[in-house]
Amino acid sequence: MRALFVCGGTAGHIYPAISVADRLRERYPEGAFLFVGVDGAMETRLVPREGYEIKTLNVSGLRRSLRPKDLVHNVKAVWHTQTAQIKAKKILKEFRPDVVLGTGGYVCYPVIRAAKSLGIPSLIHESNAVPGLTTRMLEKTVDRVLVGFEESRAHYAQPDKVAVTGTPVRKGFTTLSRGEARRAIGYTDARPLLLSFWGSLGAARMNEYTAALIAQNEEEGVFRQVHASGGGEKEEQRLRGLIGREKLQYTDLRPFIYDMPTLMAAADLVLCRAGASTVAELCATGTPCLLVPSPNVTNNHQEKNARVLEKRGGAVVLTEPECSAEKLWTLVRDTVEDPAKLARMSAAMLELGRPEAVENIVETMLSLLKR
Repeated sequence: MRALFVCGGTAGHIYPAISVADRLRERYPEGAFLFVGVDGAMETRLVPREGYEIKTLNVSGLRRSLRPKDLVHNVKAVWHTQTAQIKAKKILKEFRPDVVLGTGGYVCYPVIRAAKSLGIPSLIHESNAVPGLTTRMLEKTVDRVLVGFEESRAHYAQPDKVAVTGTPVRKGFTTLSRGEARRAIGYTDARPLLLSFWGSLGAARMNEYTAALIAQNEEEGVFRQVHASGGGEKEEQRLRGLIGREKLQYTDLRPFIYDMPTLMAAADLVLCRAGASTVAELCATGTPCLLVPSPNVTNNHQEKNARVLEKRGGAVVLTEPECSAEKLWTLVRDTVEDPAKLARMSAAMLELGRPEAVENIVETMLSLLKR
């Protein structure tokens, strides 16, 4: 078995590819596995840490603007894509993979196009509820399109080519029950536990709303909260200033959360964005969530992810333009004080979860080779 994985830009693209590579390496310990990513991007740090070699290409995405500087950028992006496809073909010829799997990012386009020209079977996994630009451009090129939700199938021109596999999550998200997770973190309080975060870089406005939420809860003690400010220690200090309290009785404020699988499994409710990777992790742990989708993403895909969970009963969705400190406090308080609602939401999240996602993808890859 020789498999090549192509991914880039965000952890939500990188970790699913690593999860599939890990499973293939377990099944084929003598196999060969190679990653392709973008020069200097996050994958060049994360992939080698997991024990895999990575080759890089110089590619960039298109900008959806007619401003002169963006038009110049797009001309350069097209040029880089053409040259990247030539380099990708060289990598493929040297590595000789049996199959190529792309899990997101603009780098998938030149590599999978090169694989097609060489007759190598290829697949693209789309973790968002609706296909992004790269997936749309590759839909006719790849042998199979893999998606996270059944609702996603309707967004493709060739639904017979689409397989609903689920989205792989990092190791640890499916191993602990809520009770086990709470024992692991030493949580003995009878109050509900709220986990909140807005991404590793934070979100200034949402952190300001969260500061008001924390200040209100410090007055009333309705729940305990673990909040990751993001943005490093400077943002954490800004947040403490906004809260206006020297000591926090009910809040554990951190710049970053390192034990996310355990905390997510332990929480009664999670307050966060709706990126595809986060959504898959919430489904895997069966954790009810209050989602405030980022408005600053292409094609508004976070809100579309969130609406899938909301429709199934696992999430409450509040858009950022609708959001205020008062609304956030009311929604969080009313939800954590309703155990029956939390139980229904948790059951709905578990139904959406696909713990077999990695195995589904591996089997789909192998079926292409058998065919």
